[in-house]
Amino acid sequence: MVAMTKRVKAFEIVFNDPSKTFFCSGDKVAGKILVEVSEVTRVMAMKVLGIGCAKVEYAKGKQRCREEVDYLKYEDVVQLDDHPCDKDGSVILHPGNKYEYSFGFELPPQGQLVSSYKGKFGYVQYFVKALMERPSQPALECKRNFEVEEPLDVNTPDLLSPTGGMKEKKVTCMFIPDGQVSLNAKIDRRGFCEGEEICIDAKFENTCSRIVVPKAAIVAKQTYQANGRTKVFRQKLSSVRGNHIISGMCDAWQGKSIRVPKIKPSILGCNIIRVEYALMIYMHIPGSDKLILELPLVIGTVPYNGFGSRTNSMSSQDGSVGTPSNSWVSLRMPTSAPPSYCNITRDCSLEQPLTPLLDDYDGGDSPIFMNTPHFHFPPLPAYSEVEEEYNGNARMLPVC
Repeated sequence: MVAMTKRVKAFEIVFNDPSKTFFCSGDKVAGKILVEVSEVTRVMAMKVLGIGCAKVEYAKGKQRCREEVDYLKYEDVVQLDDHPCDKDGSVILHPGNKYEYSFGFELPPQGQLVSSYKGKFGYVQYFVKALMERPSQPALECKRNFEVEEPLDVNTPDLLSPTGGMKEKKVTCMFIPDGQVSLNAKIDRRGFCEGEEICIDAKFENTCSRIVVPKAAIVAKQTYQANGRTKVFRQKLSSVRGNHIISGMCDAWQGKSIRVPKIKPSILGCNIIRVEYALMIYMHIPGSDKLILELPLVIGTVPYNGFGSRTNSMSSQDGSVGTPSNSWVSLRMPTSAPPSYCNITRDCSLEQPLTPLLDDYDGGDSPIFMNTPHFHFPPLPAYSEVEEEYNGNARMLPVC
């Protein structure tokens, strides 16, 4: 809607399917332009435009950086059905009547659009604009935004493959060696969708004299390009933490989970805006820089279908037998059948809220972790031949 003049009472765009929350490439965007007037009004032409663009804008000192890329440009002149027109194509609208101009156009095929997005220094936006041209008066306009969400399937071989890595760091105190810390982490795939759980297998070792804390967080990285310059903005999303690790001890995560929050899918096909995600696994070391391992993630729109990842994960483990970085991941499962869990009714899922915007990773030992409520898991039935816990809790082991 726009501010109406005395002559025009109503002027708005309505889509044919108001319940449709988003469009994708190849879909048809159709609707009506509704017009009501308070006085006799001559309309010379009614134009409809479909516009989609990505725009970046930010200040770099005294310079203003701007860049824009078009993804959709559609324009057409629409007519009133069963309504007489003058020789010049104009029509006369009378008060007390409601007039409808129908429009419709198809979005470009897959690969030519980018999903809608709104970030700190740029956006990708799509909208339909209507222009009412009247004699001896400025054109009146209104517009209606619509969302575009391009499909991104996480069930591709590349995104179903396991990924992991290892990092270590020597710690010093006043230039005197103080041992080292190390981490070895792995996840079973790279592609996830909103609401899915990321299961982390990790091992943390601490041979320095300080107490360290293992943590993990999902991080968003937004990259904006304009005028040949690049601006990067990082944002920490949901996070989890493990137990404190004292000197000479290690800590193991077996299936430690972190949930993907409500976030926009990855944007990888735009020339000036790029949205990427990563799982950051790290160790907080008092008085020293963190030890950080980042595993890239792709947030998609087509959820994981349950096939392929287990096979890839098992084959990856089998193929890495003998390598120190992955040998600890294999689990010794009990030979006897586990007891029933039907009596356990408490919900033990960890719901992590979205954290506030942060420019750095942690800001020290950030309160966003320290304020996380402690969850107490109910005891599980004992196995007859179990030496380790398999409920996702961390277990403390001495360093060999």
